[in-house]
Amino acid sequence: MDISHYKIDQEPFYKQLTNEVDLYQAAYAAKLPIMVKGPTGCGKSRFIEYMAWKLEKPLITVSCNEDITASDLVGRYLLDENGTQWIDGPLTLAARYGAICYLDEIVEARQDTMVVIHALTDHRRELTLDKKGELVKAHPDFQLVISYNPGYQSLMKDLKQSTKQRFCAMDFDYASADLEASILIKEGNIDQETANNLVKIGHTARKLKGHGLEEGISTRLMVYAAMLINKGITPIEACKMALVRPITDDLDIRETLDNAIELVFG
Repeated sequence: MDISHYKIDQEPFYKQLTNEVDLYQAAYAAKLPIMVKGPTGCGKSRFIEYMAWKLEKPLITVSCNEDITASDLVGRYLLDENGTQWIDGPLTLAARYGAICYLDEIVEARQDTMVVIHALTDHRRELTLDKKGELVKAHPDFQLVISYNPGYQSLMKDLKQSTKQRFCAMDFDYASADLEASILIKEGNIDQETANNLVKIGHTARKLKGHGLEEGISTRLMVYAAMLINKGITPIEACKMALVRPITDDLDIRETLDNAIELVFG
């Protein structure tokens, strides 16, 4: 089966924070599974896209949710005009043909679906298709990557130790102010001063995490604000729309952030 359409043709824009590229390449060469951890919108998924492009490997991404079942990952029998046929799921496709399988926000999936990945994350590197009676030995190029936000998960939704200890882990966080501003300039096509001001607002909001906000303003949301400004929306309105309204409905917190925006851009 040809899975070349899962390859990323154009280089994703990614600014390296420290030595994460070298660390990932070493883990891939050693055939080790990877867990990337960090706050929402800090660039975890973009990093995985960038590494798949750099390594010239197909990338199959699954956005996990509570409705994801083991069959959704490994595959199932389906009926068509030719009868019953087995259709590989994304995890099986990646293992069989040598792609990077990225399970985004893994803790959102049901706990019983996690069992299917265990044999792929140790020395066996295999996947049992019980319904088909087949044992899939992972392709040498296969790698399993999972991501989650440890600061946002409740105890009920955290990963089990039996799952965590099957992965190498990489911590991600928001970029430094200068690096974050350079991302906004590139992604949002805005000037340096506007980018600096957006970063200033973002850092102000992040200080409120745990004091009225569950999450701070992500780099992703700041890019959205930059894109709105680039399209002619005033900076104040763009910031309210992209930075404040998505993250809180608390009127006091909104007023605090709106005032901060007006101070910076007023």
